[in-house]
Amino acid sequence: MANNSITDIFAQTQDTRLATPGMNRATIFFLVIIILGLGTGVSTFILGHENTYNYTRDVPWGLLISTYAFWAITSTGLCIYAAISHLFGGTRMAIVSNRMVWMSIICILGAFATIGVEIASPHRMLIYNILSPNPTSNIWWMGTLYGMAVGCMIIEFFGIVTGLARIAVILGTIGAVAEVLANSCLGGVFATLPARPYWYGGQLPIYFLTAAFLSGAAATVLFNYLAYAIRGDKMSDSVKNGVKSAGKAMTLVLVLYSVATFWRLIMYFVGGSELGRIAADALISGPLSINFWVLEVCIGIALPLLLIILSRLQNVGLMAFAGFLILVGQFVARYDLVAGGLLVPGTLGWDNAPTYFDYVPSAFEFAVVFGSIGVVSFGFLMGERVFGKVFDQKEHH
Repeated sequence: MANNSITDIFAQTQDTRLATPGMNRATIFFLVIIILGLGTGVSTFILGHENTYNYTRDVPWGLLISTYAFWAITSTGLCIYAAISHLFGGTRMAIVSNRMVWMSIICILGAFATIGVEIASPHRMLIYNILSPNPTSNIWWMGTLYGMAVGCMIIEFFGIVTGLARIAVILGTIGAVAEVLANSCLGGVFATLPARPYWYGGQLPIYFLTAAFLSGAAATVLFNYLAYAIRGDKMSDSVKNGVKSAGKAMTLVLVLYSVATFWRLIMYFVGGSELGRIAADALISGPLSINFWVLEVCIGIALPLLLIILSRLQNVGLMAFAGFLILVGQFVARYDLVAGGLLVPGTLGWDNAPTYFDYVPSAFEFAVVFGSIGVVSFGFLMGERVFGKVFDQKEHH
């Protein structure tokens, strides 16, 4: 495809099987969700963030920061698996790697859309990130590296579509390295705050990387299952083997993530900071306990493990449902992490502060979250429609 025009390329990559009224309605539906959700977020620049988001001086971050982290971490996982598959083409997941690249781009765009309406002056971030860089800031490195990563992935995907395999492999590898470093810096944003003992320490950057491998594998299984479900088509043996390999990775990392979560909480009760213990207690028996036990542990860990056992890593439908539940659990886990670190007053015991601050996300915050889901869902459907034949590769590039 390297010498073809853009029109010719799209003619060769689009999947006309998805040009149906039902798919058109679904695409328009998610487009409306984007407009309503992110439009609500944009309105906060007029109404004022302080009047629309339930943030306070005591709880300055909330649902939108955790949503940003969720999409960014998922993008990292997808990018890593795709890069490994492209770099070492003999892996079984290589046949589904092109879809992973596309969805990694879409997930990071969902993250950017969320953070873009969360911060009060996003234009300043874009301008001064270049004009006034601060290499000593984790946030500066995170933004710079994620920007570099998405640029590399877009060029990588262009190389995949046009048949420039060498460019795709090189840029994909650079993009994956940038995503891993950005993911580490995202963890570092939390881990380098000594005033928040629940976050402080060297664990979170590694914990976030583990979450990236888990979310990326779960998303790989889910999106590939949905891609064939919306077509009413049956997976070929090679694609099914690729999805099963992603399912095996998902299972392994889910076990590792469960162990990491267990020990991360236990450490606060065996000599950790008092404020850290109170924050951990918010998850175990406090205001975040329903989130933790029901959504994180039961729905996000235990039930997926049961479904995987029942599937014997052979039933792709059960594995896809397990992947969906894992992503739900990971979304809640990111929220609990952010909220857990902020709900405990830093001055507890000194100024009659409550044990836990109150924070409930506003309707505006939920609207933005739905808008970000709309971005990812719309991007998925458009990718399948416009680049379906690129994803339906018979052999690895």
